[in-house]
Amino acid sequence: MRATRRHFSAEDKIRILLEGLCGDLERQIKAFVEHYNHQRYHEGLKNVMPADAYFGRVKAIIQQRERIKRKHIEYRRLQHRKIAARYQPN
Repeated sequence: MRATRRHFSAEDKIRILLEGLCGDLERQIKAFVEHYNHQRYHEGLKNVMPADAYFGRVKAIIQQRERIKRKHIEYRRLQHRKIAARYQPN
């Protein structure tokens, strides 16, 4: 009888250990899916996040990036012209 109790005790310990591992594995999988869909840019989706593509936000994101790019290029051109004007001989 005593050996049986040890057997069940070991069985219980293994079951508890496996339940803990499965719970940890589930948390890790959820964290990976969250990162993959909501935090990582995907090159095949025009460098937007998969969640943005799923919810149809790609066009708006691309347009916003283009506006920012145009403004930045214009700003850099203006800065270049200012610097070039300082070094022009009179």
